[in-house]
Amino acid sequence: MQKLFLFDFDGVIVDSLEVYERRVKLCLENIGKPVVQNRADFLALFEDNFYEAIVRKGIDLAEFMKASNAMPTDGDYDQMLPFAPVFPVLAELKKDNVLAIISSNVSNVIHAVLSRYQFNGCFRDVFGSDFGYSKKEKILHAMTVFHIEKDKTYYIGDTAGDIKEARLAGVRTVAVTWGWHAREMLEKVKPDYLIEIPDDLLDLK
Repeated sequence: MQKLFLFDFDGVIVDSLEVYERRVKLCLENIGKPVVQNRADFLALFEDNFYEAIVRKGIDLAEFMKASNAMPTDGDYDQMLPFAPVFPVLAELKKDNVLAIISSNVSNVIHAVLSRYQFNGCFRDVFGSDFGYSKKEKILHAMTVFHIEKDKTYYIGDTAGDIKEARLAGVRTVAVTWGWHAREMLEKVKPDYLIEIPDDLLDLK
């Protein structure tokens, strides 16, 4: 039976930690709210929903998004390098299943990076921050769009926040250890599956 595999983008498909951290830090500085001083501060924002986390820090979300949207993105593409072992796995998974991306990143950036590495055909759709800020709601929307039940839906993420939101949506949670949060952090939120290498995703078929 067909399954739905919903992938986070940053930290799962591409290595974009330095790019994303720099952009967030610069946005916060531009609006006079430099609450991210180091990498630990940055990664802490992803222990729950990123957008809710910055609001709790006293950030005006509309102001933050305006600053983010005003920043050029072209130069970032070269620095978002794919996790090469993931792509053969995506090609295999898509043969009999539905794949989509649910991310806190912007959809046009995701599409551009996937196109650059010729893997934009792997995914049926991309639900980025321009679609909505809640990954839980985007997961629920994707299940409705693709007509696939919760017990056949997997969310693959690399942060504690990913796992928490996917659990709230009632789907199977898959944490990967090659992304932003350390294994120890991921173990604390008890994902249904903890994946060490991309090939292990094929065991979910």
